Amino acid sequence: MSRLGIDVLLLSLGLDLPYLTGYHAMPLERLTMLVVPHDREATLVIPRLEAPRVVEQPGVFSLHPWGETENPVEIVAALSGRPRIAAIGDQTWARFVVDLLPLMPSTTFRRAVDVVGAMRMVKDAAEVEALRAAGAAVDRIAADLQAGRIPLVGRTEAQVSADLGARIIAEGHQVVNFAIVAAGENAASPHHTPGARVIRAGEVVLCDFGGTMNGYCSDITRCVSLGTPPAEVRAAYDVLQAAQEASVRAATVGTACEDVDRAARRIIAEAGFGEYFVHRTGHGIGMDAHEDPYIVEGNRSPLVAGHAFSIEPGIYVPGRWGMRLEDIVVASNSGPDPLNRVDHSLVVLEV
Repeated sequence: MSRLGIDVLLLSLGLDLPYLTGYHAMPLERLTMLVVPHDREATLVIPRLEAPRVVEQPGVFSLHPWGETENPVEIVAALSGRPRIAAIGDQTWARFVVDLLPLMPSTTFRRAVDVVGAMRMVKDAAEVEALRAAGAAVDRIAADLQAGRIPLVGRTEAQVSADLGARIIAEGHQVVNFAIVAAGENAASPHHTPGARVIRAGEVVLCDFGGTMNGYCSDITRCVSLGTPPAEVRAAYDVLQAAQEASVRAATVGTACEDVDRAARRIIAEAGFGEYFVHRTGHGIGMDAHEDPYIVEGNRSPLVAGHAFSIEPGIYVPGRWGMRLEDIVVASNSGPDPLNRVDHSLVVLEV
């Protein structure tokens, strides 16, 4: 904090708070905020009725419960002192920020991601193993999908999505974060919402799913073909798989994030599909499904050992078909460490 010139760190909702304290704040109209001065012990300002859920950690942070007739924003301002620069959590509700601004008129506000994001971005060995366990769990679900053990034909996307969600929980996750199922032309929408569309033989089905397991996230995408795919679809998938493999190989310590993106994008563009690759190659992952570092053009930050991120190039032809291939990868001093190992090919299921 001192190196960045930040006098106080203010964290409310979001996963920065449990990362530092172990406490998950409920999204309530009652303010919870961790106040971290650069030169004093932190204080967790919390509604009195929530205080029993918190385990105080002397030497790390103390508790300041507030009652229903008190103004918690005034308490936060008082505990902050007179900071020149305050870093505030990205997910802090605007209503609290608006109330805080006039109480700290001489303070310049910055985003707390400058402080906490840099800490969360580099995973230690225990965090990597948590991500590995979550990745192995969704690998088992993807293997069932590829083996035909999850019925597809004749069911709606929503039904298959619900099935994937149930399996995510059965595999040890506490939360389902998403379970995208997109059939045929719907797969051309990268974040398609599964609906009443019935899955038919002869289609490619894209499944992108993940959850939170013991505090850390999983995220995987695989496609299956319900019967022999058209030649153009098979050829496009071969390009996609080559692009994903190249991007994973490029994800070495010291390589700029944008160069990892370029490794995939170059192969897709050279094959004539460049205009159909409409998103970045990847995002960081940890306690949040999407966090730093982002594998995208313009991010010149080098990969560091302990960075965990997705590699997920896609090709999306509007109105016709779409495909994506995604693994979670950890940068390590011994090379890229993919956490997803299940078959990467376009598996063809007999129908």
